[in-house]
Amino acid sequence: MDKILCFGSLGVAILMLLIFLLDLIIGVPFKPKDSADNPFTFVDVLGFLASAIVAYLAFNASKDLK
Repeated sequence: MDKILCFGSLGVAILMLLIFLLDLIIGVPFKPKDSADNPFTFVDVLGFLASAIVAYLAFNASKDLK
């Protein structure tokens, strides 16, 4: 059960990392149609960093379970 939770959180963290990175670079999922620049750049950067931290913690915890 512990390994499933670690790999599940790692998968979700990687998915969120990719979503925030895509929004930051090309503005695909969340860019407003009437704005020239993305007003949520700060949120994208913080989300990217939080997802990276969660991915690292999940990877480190899964290595401890082996």
